[in-house]
Amino acid sequence: MQQLHRSFIFIVLLLCLGCSNLNNNTPPPQDGQPSSFSTPVPVEVRNDNGHYQIYRGGKPFFIKGAGGSSHLLALADAGGNAFRTWSTYNAKQLLDEAHRNGLVVMLGISLGHERHGFDYSDKQAVQKQFERVQDEVLEYKDHPALLAWAIGNEVDLFYTNPDVWYAVEQIASFIQQVDEYHLVTTVTAGIDKEKLNLIQKRVPSLDFLSINIYGGLSSLPQDLLDMGYAGPFVITEWGPTGHWQVRKTNWEAPIEQTSSEKAASYQQRYEQGIVNAKGKALGSFAFLWGQKQETTPTWYGVFTESGNPTEAVDTLTYNWTGKWPDERAPSIERITLERKSRFDNIKVQAEQRISAEVIFTSSQDNSPAIQWEVLPESTDIKAGGDPESRPQPVKGLNVTSNGKGKVTLDAPATPGAYRLFVYVTNANGKAAYANIPFWVNGA
Repeated sequence: MQQLHRSFIFIVLLLCLGCSNLNNNTPPPQDGQPSSFSTPVPVEVRNDNGHYQIYRGGKPFFIKGAGGSSHLLALADAGGNAFRTWSTYNAKQLLDEAHRNGLVVMLGISLGHERHGFDYSDKQAVQKQFERVQDEVLEYKDHPALLAWAIGNEVDLFYTNPDVWYAVEQIASFIQQVDEYHLVTTVTAGIDKEKLNLIQKRVPSLDFLSINIYGGLSSLPQDLLDMGYAGPFVITEWGPTGHWQVRKTNWEAPIEQTSSEKAASYQQRYEQGIVNAKGKALGSFAFLWGQKQETTPTWYGVFTESGNPTEAVDTLTYNWTGKWPDERAPSIERITLERKSRFDNIKVQAEQRISAEVIFTSSQDNSPAIQWEVLPESTDIKAGGDPESRPQPVKGLNVTSNGKGKVTLDAPATPGAYRLFVYVTNANGKAAYANIPFWVNGA
């Protein structure tokens, strides 16, 4: 940790620049105008007898962030103050937009992954990567919206070569030398004692740990203490229960939470794993402030593909502000297919006429729009959030909906695994969703 050095730099800046610059009171650039700033806002982690706190511009700062760079105005309106990226792609525009919206950025530095073929024993490849990263750091280090550097994302996922940590340290040490105003971290896929010990030994230039974790978030603060770590950390991805952590059907399809169940997870896990750990936890970045295909089109995004905010956005608003938004998203109680639940291993015959029902509430709109869709079970399953292709909807199913939550349709003609999705969108543009997996037998 670089605490004494950072404190000295901060005092010098106070004397030389004046408090107005440090607190970033200069008006941000208007839309469409590039940032004219060349003075960074100093950021540090202070340790008060084992109680850790970020200070930005001399003021306490707790990260209320999200992963992803879309819907930034909505992020600010929800009470968020930060977002993280996974690379420096389009970084200048994103930093400027963050500043316009009163947000700060944990800027990701993309590194090669062993699972993608990068060899951390190849000194030439590691050096070439390092030189590329040097240029990126020097280009963006003085932006006032920069909060921290995140060196790599889950480079430890399915890795076998721990030399990656030496490469991370080379970058972290370089950043500490050339950028004395911002924090430095690396993002891991979960944490265990062996990994923790390696990072502490081989990457001493980090200011805090950053951990991506889903179902295990509530117990993480105590888990870290049990591993012997009492330092600061940030949760850089968290949210619904991961697709690898849930119950599966007999044909190995993971059973997804409804949007309402996910919203409850966002509230419970934030309270138990982040708020209750203040003093060690420096804040978090909820995943995903946007939408993506990962196992399904709905598993991780807090917005739908159409850009509609879901219940998770309402919950994050409450987490960050202590108040629920005036206009709330619909809520789903349950979805059934042939009067069976998601957990009943539903099997139907090809082209059989089947029925489904969604039970929902929408207090501010008694007649929300309801959309049904059948998708084949995704076969393009990747790891670590790598891009996946979205299955295409099954056509010609003669869907008949009563507009109030009941639907009948023909089962697909081709045998195999499918999901029935439902989206409930109210007049204020907020949505709830659910899906139910089912298997089609041959005729």
